[in-house]
Amino acid sequence: MNKEPLIILTGPTSVGKTSLSISLAKAVDGEIISADSMQVYKYMDIGTAKITEDEMQGVPHYLISEFNPDEEFNVFKFQQYAKKYIKTIRDKNKIPILVGGTGFYIQSVIYDINFEENDSDKSYRNELEGLLESKGSLYLHELLTKLDPLSAKEIHPNNGKRIIRALEYFHQTGESISVHNKEQREQESPYLYKYFVLNKDRVSLYDTINNRVDIMIEKGLVDEVRSLKTMGYTKDLISMQGLGYKEILDYIEGNTTLDEAIEKLKRDTRHYAKRQLTWFRREKEVTWVNKDEFVDENAILDYLLDSLRKHGIII
Repeated sequence: MNKEPLIILTGPTSVGKTSLSISLAKAVDGEIISADSMQVYKYMDIGTAKITEDEMQGVPHYLISEFNPDEEFNVFKFQQYAKKYIKTIRDKNKIPILVGGTGFYIQSVIYDINFEENDSDKSYRNELEGLLESKGSLYLHELLTKLDPLSAKEIHPNNGKRIIRALEYFHQTGESISVHNKEQREQESPYLYKYFVLNKDRVSLYDTINNRVDIMIEKGLVDEVRSLKTMGYTKDLISMQGLGYKEILDYIEGNTTLDEAIEKLKRDTRHYAKRQLTWFRREKEVTWVNKDEFVDENAILDYLLDSLRKHGIII
């Protein structure tokens, strides 16, 4: 079976994926599918560090600003849309490139994970979403720890969306979603893929994260969040629980000062980057690309292209 080519470019937040992805797409005649759980939402541009039209430099992008903030978007939907767009890109004889830092989304595509989505019984999910709103994600995480300790260990206590999915899966099947996903990961990928993880020195990465938050504030993040609130997008939405939005919303609602919100956002983003790196380290068959070992981005691009040639993805 001839496998379809697929390139993955990922790494922690703020590491510099965007500009490199454009150079890579131009070099391989590729198009980009965003593997970011937040950039998929409209009106959420500054807080997600969303790529601009100018930055795209004419390279087509998919799953950027395609959903309203109150529309449900999850790994199951991402997988459906990503597979559809991979076909669209391949039909043009171009190479699809997954770019973004949401590791679970990337994993769902490269291993074609079967989530056995069951929409027939929404009542349990609605009950869990109600508990999330009234009692918080820590309460649900404790519930998951009792029922499925293995999954609870793998899912961060603040990730309400994944906790609900794990509880729902256990409710439907009586099995651990972690065991299911592990079995799925051991399947052979339907793609001829190369999985690059961009990284750099942790001190430098954290400095970049802190600086990026300051730039977001300068660009008008507070006004962006205020505008979303005015449009009726409230803090109980999964989108509004994203980094940059929940912290600033707390400030707007008078629960904290702006300085406190900014410091919390910087801290939470650093923690998120650390969790991303932990995720990527668990993945098999990844190629780590340490930016500190290259003189500039052109040298990194040459290394990526050389790796893709050796892997048979490009000529």
